[in-house]
Amino acid sequence: MTSISNTPYDTWAEIYDAVYAYVRDDIPFYVEEAVSAGGPVLELGCGTGRVSIPMAQAGVQVVGLDYSEAMLAVARRKCQQLGFDSTSIELVHADMRDFVLDRQFDLAIIPFRGFLALLSVEDQIRALTQIREHLTPGGRLVFNVFVPDLDMLLQEGDTSYHFRDVTDPETGKNFVLWQQSGYDNHNQILATRLTIEELDDDMAVVRKMYRDFQLRYAHRWELHHLLTSCGFEIVDLYGDFDRLPFDEFSNEMVWVVRKA
Repeated sequence: MTSISNTPYDTWAEIYDAVYAYVRDDIPFYVEEAVSAGGPVLELGCGTGRVSIPMAQAGVQVVGLDYSEAMLAVARRKCQQLGFDSTSIELVHADMRDFVLDRQFDLAIIPFRGFLALLSVEDQIRALTQIREHLTPGGRLVFNVFVPDLDMLLQEGDTSYHFRDVTDPETGKNFVLWQQSGYDNHNQILATRLTIEELDDDMAVVRKMYRDFQLRYAHRWELHHLLTSCGFEIVDLYGDFDRLPFDEFSNEMVWVVRKA
């Protein structure tokens, strides 16, 4: 099995919920999918429980899998604070490329670009193979990724762009986020550095943090053929979380596929 003693996302654990507090519009969609499936639901790349916990709050049994123990520690702390135990949310430290569980699921999900953390086609195939093995006959996989666009791919890699301002909903702390990205268009790898500036009440920077991550961006028909070659049938492709059809103006690909 793949070694997961240290992962690139361990350093994100303390700051992840604050930085991505603005990402909310996908949660009702995934909760609706989970309730419809009835559970238990397998979430790959569950991180700090951003989606797993709302699904559990909706009464769905969740198995959340992540390869960062530090991220899972935050999720466990949040679950404990909310009174959840392993019968509501079971958190598993494993890699989505080679995990083995003793059950199958009617639904597996990979929210918020988690699939793009797989940086090669070989890793994508390995993960999809494992996911398929853990789905019941006709079981569904639902995940979302961004749509690559020309403006994104032409950004200067040595220039930081203001990304957004965020407020931590728990602490009220304010942060300014700057993003700097480089692109390896041959291997379709996006390498991003996020600069996180924490502000005090006078709007002065009291702390500056840097967090790096890599994603392998993918195009619509590339994913279509990858999924079908790995034994999945395309059920739907949405352009957003309101289930509008995917078209040339969509910024998001929300895939719903079924074990063939």
